[in-house]
Amino acid sequence: MSQIKIQESSKSLRKILLSLSLQGKWESNSGEKVQNDKQDIMLEGVKELEGSPKDLSSSKDGKKRKHHHDGKHIMKNFVNQIDKLFHKKEEISKRLHDDSSGGQGITSNYEDATDKSSCSATCTSFEEGLDLMQSSDSEKEEMPENLTGGVLVDQKYLVSPCNLNKFLFAPSSEFRKEVAELQGLSDVQEGPWTMMQEDTPHLTRVVTYMRAATKMVKAVKATENQIYRKANGKEFAVFVSVSTPDVPYGSTFKVELLYKILPETEPTAGGESSRLIISWGIQFNQSTIMKGMIEGGAKQGLRESFEQFSDLLAKTYKTLDPAVVLDKDQVIATVQSEQKTDLKSAFLYFWSSSVICAVLLSIYVVVHILHCEPSKIQGLEFYGLDLPDSFGELFSSGMLVLLLERVYMMTVHFIQARLHRGRDHGVKSNGKGWILTIALIKGTNLASVEATELFDPYVIFTCNGKTRTSSVKLQAQDPQWNEVIEFDAMEEPPSVLDVEVFDFDGPFDQGASLGHAEINFFKHTADELADLCVPLVGHHAQASQSKLQLRIFLENKNGVETMKDYLSKVEKEVGKKLNIRSPQKNCAFQKLFGLPHEEFLLKEYTCYLKRKLPVQGKLYLSARIVAFYSNVFGHKTKFYFLWEDIDDIQVLPPTFASLGSPLLLIILKKNRGLDAKHGAKSLDDEGRLWFYFQSFVSFDATSRTIMALWKTRTLSVDHRAQIAEEEQDVSDPFLLPEDVAVVSDSDALKMSKVYTRDLPCDVELVMKIFGGGELERKIMEKSGCLNYASTTWESKNPGVYERRLSYKYNHYVSVFGGGVTCAQQKSLAPSDEGWILNEIVALHDVPFGDHFRVHLRYEVKKAGVDCKTSKCDVYLKIRWLKTIKFEQRISKSIMEKFRTRLNVIFDLFQKESVANSSLTLL
Repeated sequence: MSQIKIQESSKSLRKILLSLSLQGKWESNSGEKVQNDKQDIMLEGVKELEGSPKDLSSSKDGKKRKHHHDGKHIMKNFVNQIDKLFHKKEEISKRLHDDSSGGQGITSNYEDATDKSSCSATCTSFEEGLDLMQSSDSEKEEMPENLTGGVLVDQKYLVSPCNLNKFLFAPSSEFRKEVAELQGLSDVQEGPWTMMQEDTPHLTRVVTYMRAATKMVKAVKATENQIYRKANGKEFAVFVSVSTPDVPYGSTFKVELLYKILPETEPTAGGESSRLIISWGIQFNQSTIMKGMIEGGAKQGLRESFEQFSDLLAKTYKTLDPAVVLDKDQVIATVQSEQKTDLKSAFLYFWSSSVICAVLLSIYVVVHILHCEPSKIQGLEFYGLDLPDSFGELFSSGMLVLLLERVYMMTVHFIQARLHRGRDHGVKSNGKGWILTIALIKGTNLASVEATELFDPYVIFTCNGKTRTSSVKLQAQDPQWNEVIEFDAMEEPPSVLDVEVFDFDGPFDQGASLGHAEINFFKHTADELADLCVPLVGHHAQASQSKLQLRIFLENKNGVETMKDYLSKVEKEVGKKLNIRSPQKNCAFQKLFGLPHEEFLLKEYTCYLKRKLPVQGKLYLSARIVAFYSNVFGHKTKFYFLWEDIDDIQVLPPTFASLGSPLLLIILKKNRGLDAKHGAKSLDDEGRLWFYFQSFVSFDATSRTIMALWKTRTLSVDHRAQIAEEEQDVSDPFLLPEDVAVVSDSDALKMSKVYTRDLPCDVELVMKIFGGGELERKIMEKSGCLNYASTTWESKNPGVYERRLSYKYNHYVSVFGGGVTCAQQKSLAPSDEGWILNEIVALHDVPFGDHFRVHLRYEVKKAGVDCKTSKCDVYLKIRWLKTIKFEQRISKSIMEKFRTRLNVIFDLFQKESVANSSLTLL
């Protein structure tokens, strides 16, 4: 309520007396308000007007005084409007001249009152304000918690916190101008930093700008109130309140941001580093039914804006990947140094109740013997034989013997475990490309299938079709490995690392798994991989909570050349030129799906994902994944799965339901790609997810590219090159023809007979098993041999033929899936009774496979006079190339496995020979 009164004085000077009363929701309508209004109306004279601000400020409490300061800008605007209304410029100037000696005009009175009331806010420079906040008691203020909306940016930068704070919030910051230009902001006006003198000083300023128009909202004006909550020179916190009243429902909410700049505690080689955390929240002034939509729109817009913010900031200051902070060489050196502490391992191993009791009891017995006199011979004793004289002595002697036996066995196992080393431990990687380094630290609570038996654990690592094996720890439930294992360089970054713990019982054992785990490199950051505790999966492993502690490092030693080499080999399969995508597209692709920095984009296609309703989006193809993203009216669909997860890819002809467009069907393997289940059309009875894609611009080219990439990834180029290299490597002794000559007739006397079989067919038909034709291939594939390949029989000497074989066991034959290369030599038996075939078998990628060779001798001879039956005897011998503690165990396992395989092979031969009754002899 306001009242204007014009009064004439004796000097004919007209004056305007203005009384203004501001009322908020918190003020009452009785008593005090009426009294204040009456007091304002009765104010007369210039002196009364000059004194009114003091009286007003002294009469009201703290809360009303704060409201009065908030209304000073309204009073100033109101006075200016009155001045413009009356246009009494001459009279006002005359009045000011006349009152210059003794009094002040209305305008000067107001400015004086304003200056007195605003003494708590002073303009200062940015640096002085920060120094003032640092010198104040700001150390006692705690760093504010992140806002409830979530974290938009959490990144480490190679810059000190003080410099980063100045770079972001200093007046006329060039970075802010670049951000505004990038985000399409215009008319940016930054107010000066002002020091607010309250309980603790705080810097504050106001920034206004115009947001660019979008499809949904026109260009609107936004106002940011920025306030420093903490600034002590090392830590900074800036609270920002953003109001946009012109947007729909803009008067009902305000968006809040909190910038926190913290010093990084971990030292880096480049100097000081800092961590920037930006969180957001939204404050509603009043309730509205559009609350959910407002929050969703604000969240999406903020994430997109601060992605641009982070990209631009990364161009100025180097970002610190957590994996870079960790020094790989230092970690590996620590692991290797821990491996040499045998004294510590011995102390932990022998620090048990049985050892302590044995030592104490032994000392006690020795002291007792020294203090006792020789007992006299009595009972059935004679000279040299001292028997226990009571049951107590017998019991004590038995306890001592059992304890000493326990200590002896522990000592033997400890010595064997320390002397034995795995064949892959300490072997450095070869080549250039992606190097995978694994530090196997220890295992915890490993559980055996037989709970009463001790076990000998070791670990098999499988990545991109290659395996590495750790050493075997004898009878250890909590084994300490401290071993470093490296994989040879790979052209493309690996997707998954398979880890499985076995109880060693020979190279063909199938029931000795103690637990397994799968490490997906997409689901773990480099910092997490550098110190990872992997829980094992399995019936006994989960019950015992078995775990492995690993430290994994993945690095590229060939840079961009690795990607170029990979693309050049993929182009041969695709039949089309593939170009490396720009860094901007790669970065956007990685951030869209949350992928690590080593993932690079190959192709992207616009298409439809067929579900209940078609969803338009983009299909992305990279070196390791197939990804899909769609954003239709704010409804997002996003998923990806690995190339290795794909079981089959089919091209379906166009139908009426597909609107005349052919379909690309991708079927995943059982229980694979479950994270992408929401994008699948169906789930079949075998537990496989089915994905349908359609409406490509060029369906034939797209389907051909996808099929080629899938085949290239699943059948590794490195694996095929390795097989060819093994077949052509004449330096390997077991492939040389001279190695076959080692098995002679004289050696047959040293072999053990492992199998014999009577067959109802002649000798020539039995030799079809080794003929290299279709019958041999079918039998070997059905018996568990993968990628079976053989060379033709070549004549070396009259009546002597040689060839070489290469194949791989499936997991039903060997849990390791080891490869096999062998050389065969056949010759006619004496008196032309049949054939003698000598074979040398070398096993690869199985534990201790390079320690031995398996020699086999097949004797296929006539069994009767009519020549319609035959007999096959098989002899076996193991030739050891290196001495090993497990010779007896390995020999037993090989004997049993080869005996079983021979029985399977000849059973299949009989079935195939009966089924193919039309088979004729050549």
